[in-house]
Amino acid sequence: MYLPAHFEEVRPEEIAAVIEAAPLACIVAQTGEGLVANHVPLLAAPDGTLIGHVALANDMHRLIPDGEEVLAIFRGEDAYVSPNFYPSKPEHHRHVPTWNYQVVHIHGAITFQHDAHAKRAAVGLLTRTHERRLNGAQAWRMADAPPDYMDQMLGNIVAFRIAPRRTLAKSKLSQNREERDYRGAIDGLRASGHATMARRMAQRLPDAE
Repeated sequence: MYLPAHFEEVRPEEIAAVIEAAPLACIVAQTGEGLVANHVPLLAAPDGTLIGHVALANDMHRLIPDGEEVLAIFRGEDAYVSPNFYPSKPEHHRHVPTWNYQVVHIHGAITFQHDAHAKRAAVGLLTRTHERRLNGAQAWRMADAPPDYMDQMLGNIVAFRIAPRRTLAKSKLSQNREERDYRGAIDGLRASGHATMARRMAQRLPDAE
């Protein structure tokens, strides 16, 4: 990933926030059949490993050997930035369009797990996290499904873990602009329907609460 120093994201809490807000990762690997990419929701375990699962019918677990390095890409907020957002534009017109975005690349060794315990743990972590956020006290639980049906569903998946070896993160959020144009970009993004991106940028201002 092209990573100019002024766009490099090194804050652990911001990297974690991007992953939490955009858990559907694109997992890329080099295999004997060439590059493969799969889109899989991932969650971080307490030990820092990334946990997920794929369908048994997905050749991913047959094409990628255990211990092979893969790349998990988490793409956060992104938005088009118009030169019209910048207050300095009428003065010299030395601006061009750009695209703001946040992305996290995690390189790590993948290990596939076929045992029932690992599969239950992977599905349990995923459902507990997202069901509680979505449904609160009415969250769906694995125990809500008939045991034989749950066993059948678990038999059709493969769990896996990715042990991170290297993390690269980028927050391209107009940091290279003077403050008045930075604030103009925030206002323009907010007005064009990108409130989350505008909020993330506003958090970097010196007067941010």
